[in-house]
Amino acid sequence: MSAGRRVYVKIPASTANLGPGFDSLGMALNLYAWIEMAIADKTTIRLYGEQMEGIPTDKSNLVYKVAQQVFEAAGVDHPELDIAMYSDIPLTRGLGSSASAIVGALVAANAVIGRPLSDDRLFQMASALEKHPDNVGASLFGGIIAAFWDGTRAEQLRIEPEDRLEVLVAIPQFQLATEKARHVLPTSIAMQDAVFNVGHSSLLVAALSLGRYDMIRHAMRDALHQPYRAPLIPGMSDILEHAVDHGALGVALSGAGPTLLALVDGEQLDAAGKAQLERFLLDTLQGEGIAAETLWLRPCLQGAQVLTGFDPLCTLIENINAHHPHRTVRIMG
Repeated sequence: MSAGRRVYVKIPASTANLGPGFDSLGMALNLYAWIEMAIADKTTIRLYGEQMEGIPTDKSNLVYKVAQQVFEAAGVDHPELDIAMYSDIPLTRGLGSSASAIVGALVAANAVIGRPLSDDRLFQMASALEKHPDNVGASLFGGIIAAFWDGTRAEQLRIEPEDRLEVLVAIPQFQLATEKARHVLPTSIAMQDAVFNVGHSSLLVAALSLGRYDMIRHAMRDALHQPYRAPLIPGMSDILEHAVDHGALGVALSGAGPTLLALVDGEQLDAAGKAQLERFLLDTLQGEGIAAETLWLRPCLQGAQVLTGFDPLCTLIENINAHHPHRTVRIMG
């Protein structure tokens, strides 16, 4: 294969858990990262955008390391790569930034060598790297993913949400490392809490599958992780309790947080209702001294895509601006 071959991959953000589906439910969102990759004579890693600050540009870079795992699995050797990355997904906010990087690296590296690995193989590799399949499954396949990973193998089924489902996220202006958010979780739980979450998660999957969005307000309650993480995010408990009174179908902590996510029926909630819900989230956080951004998103039905039509003579950001000029951008609330 020619060392000049260059691939471009677009990867959606994701939200995990959706309340009760801890480490098992994920949804892709129309907020994106892009990766450009080619085999080269010398490794070069170029980063674009404020979300890339602090990411290494040597061979310790996550995208580079994951790409090497793909090459090893495929039985080829390409130690030098030319990589460029841009992302609109905020880092360590609970919107799957690390999962998008892992999925993007897997898909790009596989495409560079002619796609010898199946999507399922990439999913297995991604789940093993993340240690849970919800974010990576959503970013890889799109839509809503119900999945498990038992430490050896991951399995997933995809749900395609209806067009009327919309997503409002409130992104606090502080980072919360997943490791810290997991550290506050108990090592054991009561049987009644386990039964509570099994029932609610099952109801949520059924509601999303059948379009019974009226049941989401009952189904998105959680007893396994959100009560323990709430002290890390002042205002979260009030939002979880009262957002449905301001027009949300249901509300949850997005992944490990600190982003909070509300599901909305776009056919039932008009512009004034959406503004009221947005104001409630922002005011609640502001009342605790927390500045936040809000963003209206939609579920992304497409997973990671290998793009065509990009010009190899242009930079990655020039290509993105040319082909995706109306992409979603973050808005300060």
